[in-house]
Amino acid sequence: MTIRIRKYSWQLAPRHIREIRQKVFVEEQRVPPELEWDSTDEIADHFLAVLPDNTPAGVARLFSTLDETGHIGRMAVLPQFRGRGIGEALLQHLITASAGEYQELKLSAQQHAIEFYQRSGFHVCSEPYDDAGIPHLDMRCLAPALIGLKISLERPKPLQLGADAHSWLFDDASSLVGLMDSMVGQTSQRLWLYDRILDHDLYDRTRFRELISGLARRHRHSEIRLLIHDDKPLIKRRHQLVELMRRLPSRIDLRLINSNLSHEDHPFLLADREGVLYRHDFTRPTGFAGFSDNGRVRMLSEEFQRMWNTGHNSLELRELPI
Repeated sequence: MTIRIRKYSWQLAPRHIREIRQKVFVEEQRVPPELEWDSTDEIADHFLAVLPDNTPAGVARLFSTLDETGHIGRMAVLPQFRGRGIGEALLQHLITASAGEYQELKLSAQQHAIEFYQRSGFHVCSEPYDDAGIPHLDMRCLAPALIGLKISLERPKPLQLGADAHSWLFDDASSLVGLMDSMVGQTSQRLWLYDRILDHDLYDRTRFRELISGLARRHRHSEIRLLIHDDKPLIKRRHQLVELMRRLPSRIDLRLINSNLSHEDHPFLLADREGVLYRHDFTRPTGFAGFSDNGRVRMLSEEFQRMWNTGHNSLELRELPI
């Protein structure tokens, strides 16, 4: 069945959009009208899914914030049309349309719909909370461009740490960043990173700092290790990870490789016991990511631990003023 998606501003939106939300949220789910209708409608784009005979079947809205984040909300499909893939088609349309515009997509998902959003590359990023008497969790997709490209492939839970068994190949900086942020954003305790330097374009980004900070503060047993060859670029230019490391010294540690001993010629990142992001060399954004690759993570963990044990702290970084 072919589903067509039409886009409107709130001022020009047909009555069907209001009617579907009224029926699903207000009448079916008992959401108070004063919570359903808010000022965000005025700034959002509204989407209407229609059947081949032009019958309205589902709605959603999308709006943006200043941090290059797109927010998806008010997704609803009429009861008589559920189970036909209309919700999936609507969500995939929003992701594809957002791929070139937003670096991140967020939404507030009803608890029963978590797996629905996971099938399209979203992961949970909050504890459960109550919204209008309904349990919700926040979810995010940190690589909408990648999901937009792969959305037709058979991936039950794309980009889900510990669940996505497919490898993701990358050969450009944008894909590398999307995969890395997606992996770090789901790490629950252990993050080990090995590279030649903490390249500013790759690691000195506000979003990456926020993800590392969230991991460090979320779990009292979190372990973030940064193992590099050269700390001079960090000394010459203030780096967000260095500032964060100095504020959370018990959670984030950095060591320099012992260049007199054998070491890996390929940078990599390890997330908990499942995730690995592996680059073919230090200078190019090419490699692969595995979100459920326990065997490779185990092998690289042993190598990382060996290099870590023989490494040493950076005296220069410790002497820098905060």
